[in-house]
Amino acid sequence: MMMHDAPLRLRQRAGPADYLRIARLDHMTKHIFILPGIVLAVLLRGTNETTAGIVSNVILGLTAAVFVASANYVINEYLDRDFDRYHPEKSQRTAVQCEISGVVVFALWVALLGVGLGLAAQVGGVFLIASVLLAVSGVTYNVMPIRTKDRIYLDVLSESLNNPIRLLMGWAMIDGGSLPPASLFMAFWFGGAFLMNSKRLAEYRDIVASDGQEILGRYRRSFRHYTENRLSVANLVYALLCSFFVATFLIKYRVEYVIVFPCIIALFAVYYALALTPNSVARKPEKLYRSTPVISTAILTGLLFTIATLVDLPILESLTSQRFIEVGQPVSGE
Repeated sequence: MMMHDAPLRLRQRAGPADYLRIARLDHMTKHIFILPGIVLAVLLRGTNETTAGIVSNVILGLTAAVFVASANYVINEYLDRDFDRYHPEKSQRTAVQCEISGVVVFALWVALLGVGLGLAAQVGGVFLIASVLLAVSGVTYNVMPIRTKDRIYLDVLSESLNNPIRLLMGWAMIDGGSLPPASLFMAFWFGGAFLMNSKRLAEYRDIVASDGQEILGRYRRSFRHYTENRLSVANLVYALLCSFFVATFLIKYRVEYVIVFPCIIALFAVYYALALTPNSVARKPEKLYRSTPVISTAILTGLLFTIATLVDLPILESLTSQRFIEVGQPVSGE
């Protein structure tokens, strides 16, 4: 049962373990979006680094990403504590259940961010910039007066910016002298928007059904303006935009990658179906590894990507040039 009106004076004071819990180390699975940046940088740019250098950059980079993201989670949970008590699951979060000190939270945020950015500087300048962008996104998403999470559509688009930032992080671990293609940035941005919007669609359907629209609006102001139709249409738009930029990248950089496209479409379909399933894991993206259909489709996508990387398919070259199927006499000029 949700603690909509639980008296704050009944909460116990938070201890060290509680402050560690609000850093949400269990959410580090979201850093999976760093991996494509690493792989694509190796494939498209190569590397002059030694194996030891690459391993060092990856370990330092991943650790830095975890610290910076945890700094974001700390302020997220603290600033959302009065709203999360209206949410079925988030009402059980530490900041709702315990009395959290703002001074300690600020000190923890500074410490986590300091360590994260310090490690990021060891990887390189581009990686450090990406880490700063990740930290800034956490502030603009959570802190007034900006607090983009309360604004319809902007909540999704701002939160999903973390995906291309993580792509850049992975890329910078391998090649700190260039940036990923713009088509990749856009594909990751709108792909992330699809994931975040699907989460909101799943929350909307479940919470409105169990507790009503008013409770949902108390939890997050943007939900006061969302409807199921608006969320569904937004999902379609984000999926189409992501598909467009993915196709642009696939054909432009290696035409063989076009064989992966059906699996990408299947991923969208599987995840959208998940969002429409009551009480699904779509509401908790960090737990996606528990979804067999999503993981199976992702593995198949990875296998096809590997094959397309290693095997040349000359027959696909026709897709990169203008060709017309002649069915009659060619048109002659005047």
